[in-house]
Amino acid sequence: MAAGREHFSSRLGFVLAAAGAAVGLGNIWGFPTQAASNGGGAFLLVYLLLILIVAYPMLVVEMAIGRQGQANPIDSMKKLGNSPLTKKLGSGVGFIGLMVPCLVLAFYSIVGGWLVSFMLAAGADLVGMTSVSDWLKGFSVERNLFGAAVFYLLTILIVQAGVKDGIEKWSTRLMPALFVLFGLMFVYVMTLPGATEGLAHYLVPDFSKIMDSDLILAAMGQGFFSLTIGGCSMLIYGSYLSKKENLPKMALNVTLVDTAVAVIAGLVIMPAMFAAMKQGVEIYDANGALLSSSTLVFDVLPMLFDGLGLAGVFVALVFFVLMTIAALTSSISMLECPVALLNERKGTSRTVASWMLGGAIAAFSAVIIFNFGDLFGLVATVATQYVQPIAALLFCLYGGWVWKRNKQLEEMRQGFDNLEEGLFWKVWPAYVKFVCPALVAAVIWMSI
Repeated sequence: MAAGREHFSSRLGFVLAAAGAAVGLGNIWGFPTQAASNGGGAFLLVYLLLILIVAYPMLVVEMAIGRQGQANPIDSMKKLGNSPLTKKLGSGVGFIGLMVPCLVLAFYSIVGGWLVSFMLAAGADLVGMTSVSDWLKGFSVERNLFGAAVFYLLTILIVQAGVKDGIEKWSTRLMPALFVLFGLMFVYVMTLPGATEGLAHYLVPDFSKIMDSDLILAAMGQGFFSLTIGGCSMLIYGSYLSKKENLPKMALNVTLVDTAVAVIAGLVIMPAMFAAMKQGVEIYDANGALLSSSTLVFDVLPMLFDGLGLAGVFVALVFFVLMTIAALTSSISMLECPVALLNERKGTSRTVASWMLGGAIAAFSAVIIFNFGDLFGLVATVATQYVQPIAALLFCLYGGWVWKRNKQLEEMRQGFDNLEEGLFWKVWPAYVKFVCPALVAAVIWMSI
């Protein structure tokens, strides 16, 4: 299998695809709301520091495991073992890791469907189809099923085309489009009254809050989840990375692009929030706490768009196209993980595997939609607060303790001839072995 395995055709393709896997609603939706809830500029400053000391070293671990294994998460983890027992346990760790993208995709695609619906609603408003727009914006089982079905269709069509013709091709189109749309949104939002106050709140840190323990834990958790650590996406994309590439450098590039998207999202969302407040839209409750993030994206910002008249319809369309792109670049990496397993283990064609597994997870999403009140929050909590952090901890322990140092060096040296002479190799092996597990444990403790 390894000999005929697809690889990304270019460095840019890999970086944009991997960054796209990391870029998602956590960056564009979660990061700005976390910043708004935790001191604005103070949160941004701490986040930028922690993304380098928490997320980046573990990103290297996952990508290195994937490239060394040249296989799906289960088989890549199995290859780290040095005995029948550690190989069997490695397969178990890979299976736990594989559960993450499957569980996350089940609820994530429902939210992706909401974004698709709001995007189509903005288009309907442009052509005067008010009743259609109202249905697309309304919360109903039928609307949720429709939106999720469209989102799954887009995801499956990209994944079935393969690494080069599907994932890489569309990532190199969608990611630049994401930055262009962000730029347009930023320029427009900054013309609105109140936007400069939001920009100042976001960029000027309150140094008295920087050492606040809640802020530090929130920034650590956001950095951890921003790069989908423990989500298998980086492991599977790492398995498609050429052995000629400098792996630590590629991981750093992915980290920088992902972080740039989060920071730029804050540049757009935070001023937009303050502009909405200027128009009388309620952003914070009576105690000064930020309203829920779902309220922000699907209620508060649309109220801002409505207050802008006809221009607001165009702004709403651009905003929800942007959000849909961000969600889609993540969903394709989630579906790719189980598709790779079925393709490699059973020899199932990529097309059949994509539709079979995509359909199965979509069916689970439908069950969630029909039992939304009971299942949506439960599945989201189990996936993101329990299974993903545990998978990340196990990846870290296996990468640091089971994977022998000489084997690590052998893998990392490919594409990085003078690895041993640099600071990275002097720090990284011990850092992954001792520091990263402690930091992940702190994130798990915070989540619980």
